[in-house]
Amino acid sequence: MLEAGLKNQLKSYLEKVVQPIELIASLDDGDASRELKELLTEIAALSDRITLVERRGDGERAPSFTVGQPGGEARIRFAGIPMGHEFTSLVLALLQVGGHPSKAAQELIDQVRQLDGDFRFETYISLSCQNCPEVVQALNLMAVLNPNVRHVMIDGALFQDEVNERKIMAVPTLFLNGEPFGQGRMGVEEIVAKLDTSTGSRQAAKLDAQAPYDVLIVGGGPAGAAAAIYAARKGIRTGVAAERFGGQVLDTMAIENFISVKETDGPHFAVALEEHVRAYDVDIMNLQRAEALIPATTEGGLTEVRFANGGTLKAKTLILATGARWREINVPGEREYRGRGVAYCPHCDGPLFKGKKVAVIGGGNSGVEAAIDLAGIVAHVTLIEFAPDLRADAVLQRKLRSLPNVEIFTNSATTEITGDGEKVNGLVFQSRASGESHRVELAGVFVQIGLVPNTDWIKDTVKLSRHGEIEVDARGQTSVPGVFAAGDVTTVPYKQIVIAVGEGAKASLSAFDHLIRTSAPADTATPAAVETAAA
Repeated sequence: MLEAGLKNQLKSYLEKVVQPIELIASLDDGDASRELKELLTEIAALSDRITLVERRGDGERAPSFTVGQPGGEARIRFAGIPMGHEFTSLVLALLQVGGHPSKAAQELIDQVRQLDGDFRFETYISLSCQNCPEVVQALNLMAVLNPNVRHVMIDGALFQDEVNERKIMAVPTLFLNGEPFGQGRMGVEEIVAKLDTSTGSRQAAKLDAQAPYDVLIVGGGPAGAAAAIYAARKGIRTGVAAERFGGQVLDTMAIENFISVKETDGPHFAVALEEHVRAYDVDIMNLQRAEALIPATTEGGLTEVRFANGGTLKAKTLILATGARWREINVPGEREYRGRGVAYCPHCDGPLFKGKKVAVIGGGNSGVEAAIDLAGIVAHVTLIEFAPDLRADAVLQRKLRSLPNVEIFTNSATTEITGDGEKVNGLVFQSRASGESHRVELAGVFVQIGLVPNTDWIKDTVKLSRHGEIEVDARGQTSVPGVFAAGDVTTVPYKQIVIAVGEGAKASLSAFDHLIRTSAPADTATPAAVETAAA
């Protein structure tokens, strides 16, 4: 089942295991159980520290398996076959249960170990979801560190009856002790923050205690990471405050146009960004959502940024790199049914709509690619584009039009997403040419109409374009002295990762130049120097 190269790589990882591991498989007579047994048998053969036990009719989900130590309670279970994006989750679970230490910060590890209570987590995922592994890996690590935590990963495509019964229409979806806990990408820090209500006040106090930075970067995407590296290399005090390090890149499936990196995906690219930043003397403050910017009142004074938890950071210069988020269509039903049929990530949530009818809103590259991908999973795709023609690349349009289960409506405006109070059941759109309205019965709507800049919190402070982007000059300078901006949040055209990285570096160099100019004395000529020059 495992390719030779992958098997050799896994064997080398398993050499780091120092404690015995027991895999207990709950199986039935289905094809999926046979496939899981083959996988686990191959894994067990790679290390003499791993044993495999098979059980049938034990009342557990089948196929599923636990990862634990012989004679102890197994607190990690995989319900399904963890391949695709989840294979890494399986490898990490084996290493951590086998005694290999986590790379998590000691402060966070201690916080997890101190959690008191009974925490039974269930996470519904799809194997094509790039956001799901972070949640699975976070909860698995918490289960390794704290005996009060147990976690089950559930492949929604394999356990469709559960998905329907629990009305799950987006992944990852988390349950805690049988009750909904959260949805979407979450790391250990975010999960612990939800469990430990005092986290916010502690984080605010830590922010307030920080000395002023020479340069503070708000945002941790490609632009923010590049800005941090360039600032740190100048030897100045540098901080990064980000709502989630990696930013929009974390939601990107494939990256094939970042020069010198032939192919990667968003989550791996984000990890590489953070590792590069952490190689320098940079303070990274994650899970920090900025709420207000207070400009310096004097030249060379300090700019302040206030965050959602009440904490404040101060800096001599500021770089805004808050990026962008998915643009909404702003019609009735969109927000009401978000996560209940309205989705923004076809790779993540597409498998949950297997055999059903869906719509894709948007005829650019993202929309057409989404429709093509979904057509291989769902029963039928209706693509709706506002403009008279599709805007996607010609090669994508040809592929889309060749698919038998796709219907395309151009020059059409979506006017409403309908539902039964619990989930989406249809969509209404209007022909812009005739004015005639049409209703399509379906189970899901995937919105793919581009991005909107994250500038709501500074709209009264920094000059913005009519599209809400931060206006910058050729040096990345905003309308506020000492405040620079870079990346997708700005008016710089072509929202590409490689451009964001370059703009981040440029903004950082401009900030450094600003520091030099504003910190230099007004008159550097000494009396002695003047006399020498006169002589």
